[in-house]
Amino acid sequence: MRIFIALLFLAAAAGCETVATTQPGAVGVERQQRMLVSAQELDQAAAQEYRKVIAQAQQKGVLDRNPQHVARVRSIMSRLIPATGAFRADAQRWSWEVHVIQDNQLNAWAMPGGKMVVYSGIIEKLRLTDDELAAIMGHEIAHSLREHARERVSQEMATSVGLGVAGALLGLGQVGQELAGALAQVTFTLPHNRNQEIEADRIGVELAARAGYDPHAAISLWQKMSQAAGGGGPQFLSTHPSPENRLADLKVFADRVTPLYQQARR
Repeated sequence: MRIFIALLFLAAAAGCETVATTQPGAVGVERQQRMLVSAQELDQAAAQEYRKVIAQAQQKGVLDRNPQHVARVRSIMSRLIPATGAFRADAQRWSWEVHVIQDNQLNAWAMPGGKMVVYSGIIEKLRLTDDELAAIMGHEIAHSLREHARERVSQEMATSVGLGVAGALLGLGQVGQELAGALAQVTFTLPHNRNQEIEADRIGVELAARAGYDPHAAISLWQKMSQAAGGGGPQFLSTHPSPENRLADLKVFADRVTPLYQQARR
């Protein structure tokens, strides 16, 4: 049995590919990532899970209830999407979609392939400016560009004996149910790791700058988030870098991409 399990893990390791999901951009994000799950499989699972979330919100009567919120996030997204080309050319052809769910939680997320949700609580409770809203949306879009969900699902599946055995015996394409469940878990339950958060911060400020939004708004955004953490804490801050380190890093990279912001504003 030990030999059998070892062979399964060797097979899983052999199925991994090392990829560079994005170009480095002006912020210089260049970390290589190991993927066990294909992008196509995860995109299919993401579309399935996203439709489920949107259908549930619609049934509850909480989908896109505030036309002003919806107009704001869609206008901002329309400016951020062209900026994604600095990191990966294919992203501009994704089937982008964003909705606002009426909910008090301070949260937003993006799934693989450009499927995104912003919760009304983060807009209303933090009184976000357009620049700050662009910062949080850029941050979440960065997670999609870097395929962090695919990376995390790959890690989950590689270290799970049950899913590892199923994947080795049946082929990952035949365990779609497990894959969808793993994607839902990493999207809604498990936090990003610190490296992924730093990458999303840095790419996010560049996306905002290229779209004509002040990249320094990311600093005021995370200051507001840190203050909100004292009252229970948003999901974002669970494993993120310490507030002091995060703000210092954001300032460095916001300064670096300021010329892109100034050029976009001309």
